[in-house]
Amino acid sequence: MKTRYASIGLVLLFMGALASMSFAQQPKIGVVNSQDVLEKSTEGKRIIARLQEADKTSQAAIVKLDDEIRSLQTKLNTQRITLTEEAVMQLSYELDRRSTERKRKAEDAYASINELRDRLFKRLQDELVPLVEQVGKEKGMDIIFDLYKSGAVYWNPAIDFTAEVIKRYDASKATGK
Repeated sequence: MKTRYASIGLVLLFMGALASMSFAQQPKIGVVNSQDVLEKSTEGKRIIARLQEADKTSQAAIVKLDDEIRSLQTKLNTQRITLTEEAVMQLSYELDRRSTERKRKAEDAYASINELRDRLFKRLQDELVPLVEQVGKEKGMDIIFDLYKSGAVYWNPAIDFTAEVIKRYDASKATGK
């Protein structure tokens, strides 16, 4: 009999816990789109411009090597019959050397751009996290998601604080100079 009352008591306790959970406050959720912050903030635009300039400089050096390779290839193709065997070998060697140099320069440029991008994005993220936390605390948010990384299909625009984060980030950069 004691076990029957104990099990009824446990069931009632469990049901009470479930009922109280249904009346609990729902968490307040907010969102920020980090891609919008990158594309629309003053500092984000500077970062994008800096990456584009670095890429443009790298590409110019690669185009110059491409032109040299094309010129050597043309010379080798058009003058092969009139050149000595040693001259043909020398041109072929130079062509191979330039091709290898071009490949290395392209790989170095790719690695350099990636390193620069990672470093600049990390700095931007480190500067944004405290601002997002501040906005979240002021708005009473329990959690804020990054829309760019979340894969969200729908969200209520009322919970999107991206514009406010951009405004505060730009203001912090303007006063920080």
